[in-house]
Amino acid sequence: MSWIDRLYMFSPLDYSALALLVLGWAGIGWWVENPPQGRPSVARIMNDYRRDWMRHMVTRQPRIFDSSLIGNLRQSTAFFASATMIALGGGLALIRNPDPVADLASDLALGAQPDVVWEIKLLVMLLFLTSAFLKFVWANRLFGYCSVVMGAVPNEVEDPQALVRAAQAAELNITAARSFNRGLRTTYFGLASAAWLLGAGALVAAVLLTLAMVYRREFGSSSREVLLKAPPDTRT
Repeated sequence: MSWIDRLYMFSPLDYSALALLVLGWAGIGWWVENPPQGRPSVARIMNDYRRDWMRHMVTRQPRIFDSSLIGNLRQSTAFFASATMIALGGGLALIRNPDPVADLASDLALGAQPDVVWEIKLLVMLLFLTSAFLKFVWANRLFGYCSVVMGAVPNEVEDPQALVRAAQAAELNITAARSFNRGLRTTYFGLASAAWLLGAGALVAAVLLTLAMVYRREFGSSSREVLLKAPPDTRT
């Protein structure tokens, strides 16, 4: 059976749902990273906090608190990278033996389909998980670069290199966080793609639900309101 014959096994609704998945994933990612000027996303707001963190680090002695923070960030990326690797292993095992998925579909009265259909649907999910894994690994490495540059910040505040190094560390921190957030969003949509096993309609519903969740967390959450609050003016 050629690839052309395999493609004919999917309906136009399947292709529309798949297009919605890819466009939704790419579109919300672009929107989060390039929000309207008057409505910044949580990710964009946090960039300013990261820059403030590195500026305050220059005058903080000792810098044990800062090293603990960057260490926690690296642990988070390592955890998600490990989790996606385990999920990839499970997905690859299912592709080699899709019978459990076919049996589940039979139990749910979804109708019998060739194994290649289940394999392609699982492959889409694995592609998302692979992309997420690579993003988490890169974020982990960038946080490592950031920790090295933080260690290169001079202890003397008057040193002309102090604020320069701190600014470099901040930008590395922001870049690492961007990659980490991309990995999280890709994981969300990878999980949504698993709904395709239940049919094109389920995939459309899962993508729309994921889009709504990501949008709310970035633009309509209570945590965003907290981050936007200006500190009280303590001057009297």
